[in-house]
Formats: sequence, structure tokens, C-alpha cells
Amino acid sequence: MLEIKHTLCPSCSVGCGINVVLKEGNVVGTFPYKRHPVNSGKNCLNGRNSIECYLNKFEDINVDDVVADVLKELKSADASSVTVVCSGNNDVEEIKAIKEFAESNNFNLAFYADNLKNFDDVATYDDVADASKIFVIGDLLFENPLIGRRIVHAKQNGAKIYALGKTEKSVTFNIADETFNTSVVDFLDANDSNIDESSVIVFNYVDSAEDLDKIESIGCKSLPVFSKSNSKGALDIVEVKSLDEMMELLENTKVLLVFNDDIADEIDFDFTKISKIISFAPCENNTTKISDIVVPIKTWLEKDGSFVNAMGDTQTFTTVIDSDVLSEIEVIEKLNS
Repeated sequence: MLEIKHTLCPSCSVGCGINVVLKEGNVVGTFPYKRHPVNSGKNCLNGRNSIECYLNKFEDINVDDVVADVLKELKSADASSVTVVCSGNNDVEEIKAIKEFAESNNFNLAFYADNLKNFDDVATYDDVADASKIFVIGDLLFENPLIGRRIVHAKQNGAKIYALGKTEKSVTFNIADETFNTSVVDFLDANDSNIDESSVIVFNYVDSAEDLDKIESIGCKSLPVFSKSNSKGALDIVEVKSLDEMMELLENTKVLLVFNDDIADEIDFDFTKISKIISFAPCENNTTKISDIVVPIKTWLEKDGSFVNAMGDTQTFTTVIDSDVLSEIEVIEKLNS
């Protein structure tokens, strides 16, 4: 017997809806969620593959034993040398629990969001589709296709597209009126006379933190698109760190706790400098491979929660499939007991 359950895609900050297909209680695939307002029945490859973490999740183990190992490491460490990492992979409720856990124990709290930051007033997806000129930083059509779809709609309605890419093979270049392979600053400077109040800047990367200030000062609407589902939500709760700040903090860290993130894949740092790395993760990644202790946690399919998408809308999701694995919040409760 097939069963279809609605949920949110965890693959980026666009906030698309997806349907998960279950057969006799087992997750077997995904199906487009046609009534979801963000994607209206379209899912990109990342969305269709989003169940892979669940399908390859860690085997159930004795969590009490590994939690005891974690507590032993924390009790023997100087709090000032312990760093707790959260990310946009954590839902809103988990971010709050992780923050409270770090602050109550006087641990360092680290959150990195692709070197991006919070913009209080961001463009909506409709603003992108209705814009007369769009300045695209990053290969949005390839990396964030459901935002790319809005850019294509704007193009079809007569908008001019100016695209900055890291390589000449950017998919977004295929629909752009003008293309650039420069720095972000040079791209914005070159188009200074073209940008006006009717323009929208859409971006998923910058070269430096200074680029963010420049984008914010231009005066038109902008939309940062994050690589993780709840980065926008996390930005409303915890203070984001730049890449330089992250590197400095890691240099002074002896015990690193990573909650559902793959920091080793994102930051080019010599993690052998850190005495103990402890990962709380649902499935294997590059960070779990170098960790001394791995605590299995629930995937997003096995829990309730909420994500805040790139334009600031809070969306809730509910459990798709029951599991005896502990959630991050339940693990934190054990660490606090």
C-alpha cells in the first residue's frame, strides 16, 4: 500500500514543499507537492534526492553510552575551549535549544552561513518574478532552480538579466543579457548606472563581508539565498560569524561539538588541531568521518519542526515516519541532565 505525506524540502533555503512516498511504512521516494505556494509542484534534483540521508542513516546504537562519552569529554574540558556549532540544517526549535545549551555551559557558539548575513527587509519570490531588472550573483538556475524559475519568468516578461558567475559555464548565463566573471564589487560597480529601485539583486555567495554592506547600501530590493533550509531562521536567533571569525574560533577550540552540520566540508581548516570532535548527525558526512564520537540523531523526516525560508516565511513540517532515534533536542536534554 502506498501512502503520500507532505513535508518541506531540507536541501536549501527556498522552502519548497515535497511529498514523501511510503510503501508499507518504508520511505521509497518523493513526489512533487503541487499545492505548495513556493514551488507549485516543481522539485529540483536536490529535492528529489533529499531522502538519501534517511535511506542511509546511522544504525540505531546505545545512545546512553555515547552520551556518557560526550559528558566525560565536556566535564574534563575548559568551557572556554569548547565550541558548539549549529547551522541552517537545524530547525528553529533546535537552534533555540542549542543556543541555550551553549550559553548555560559558557561554551562558544558558532554559526556560519556561507559568509552571508541577515537582511531585515528582503525581496519576495514574487518581487523577483515581477522585477524589470535582476542582478544575479551565483548560478541560481543550477544551484537554486526554484528561485531560478522566478528569474526565468521575469525574463519571459521582459526583464533584463545581469549575471555574475564563478565560471563561464554558469547555467544562469544561458538566459542572461549580460554576463560577468569578476569580483562581486566589480560586478556591482560596473552596473551602478543600471541598478535602480525597480531592480532586484539575488545572490547565493559573496567574496567578502564587505560585499554584503555594499549590496545593502545600494537601495534596491535584495534576496540572499542560503545553501541550508533554515539559515534565515538561525540568523534571527544566533549571531552569525564570518569565515575569518570561524577560523579564529576553531584555532582556539579543543573540543568541537557539531550539531547536524558538515563543517569539515565547508571550511578549509586543519581539524587535526582539535583534540576532540563530536558530531550529532543523522547520516555520514565528511565531519562524522573525522569525529572521535558520533551521536546519531533523527532526520527531518522523523520529527516535527519549522524552517524559515529565504524570504522570511516560517513553515512547519510534521513527522513523516516514526523513529526511536533521539532528536537533537532530546540529546541536549540528556546532556543537561
